[in-house]
This record gives sequence, C-alpha cells and structure tokens, in this order.
Amino acid sequence: MPAKIDQDECVACEVCIDECPAGALSLDEGGDFTVVDESKCDECGTCVDACPTGAITLEKTK
Repeated sequence: MPAKIDQDECVACEVCIDECPAGALSLDEGGDFTVVDESKCDECGTCVDACPTGAITLEKTK
C-alpha cells in the first residue's frame, strides 16, 4: 500500500519530496499539501521517517 498523506497534518515543507528516492511525492496544484503518485511509490518508508509533522503513514504490503 503506497504512502498516505494526512492533508490536515501536512505543512507542505517539501522535506519528504526531497527525501523520496522514487520521486513519488510532489505538492498538489495549489501547493497546500503533498500528494503521492501511487504508481511510483515503492513503500520504502523514507518519507515517513523524514516527515517532521508525522503526516505520512505507510502500511507495507511487500
């Protein structure tokens, strides 16, 4: 299961975007929160560890 972003907790700091090795994260069109490209997410968990607000969760299926 790809990473999930809690939009209420995300502050659009872009830390997770910079840390994602798969390039699966980006800001939404308004720049208000991060979104996940589920086709690119490899469930590595790097974004979960990088997120300073705890807005990202991951339930690994691999």
